[in-house]
Amino acid sequence: MSLTFASPTEGFYRDAAVTQVDVSTTSGSFGILPSHVPTLQVIKPGVLTVYEGSTSTKYFVSSGAVTVNADSTVQILAEEAHPLDRFDVQAANKQLEEAQQELSGASSEADKASASIAVECAEALVKALH
Repeated sequence: MSLTFASPTEGFYRDAAVTQVDVSTTSGSFGILPSHVPTLQVIKPGVLTVYEGSTSTKYFVSSGAVTVNADSTVQILAEEAHPLDRFDVQAANKQLEEAQQELSGASSEADKASASIAVECAEALVKALH
């Protein structure tokens, strides 16, 4: 299966041969294997795992899109993505705490929406690191 996976700031895979990709979407989590049914899904904040034979690499993805094509090619375009091992648990916990405070103090609907997104991402990151 051929994978292309990138964010605006970093390319992770370009037409790379991989055996499986696990991704969380707004429709639920699923694993992509060769000959997967074609689909287009919206990625939700969480862990994306890429398997290359017996090894795997985990990434935290904030949002984006995943396209699975009939020819077993997969494209993942993430708004933000980083290898999970680049994150610090304490910093993630602090980020979650700050986002929750921002949400509780938000007065306008726009501020509440923005803070809710920040909380959702921070919660997903903390969960991924534990």
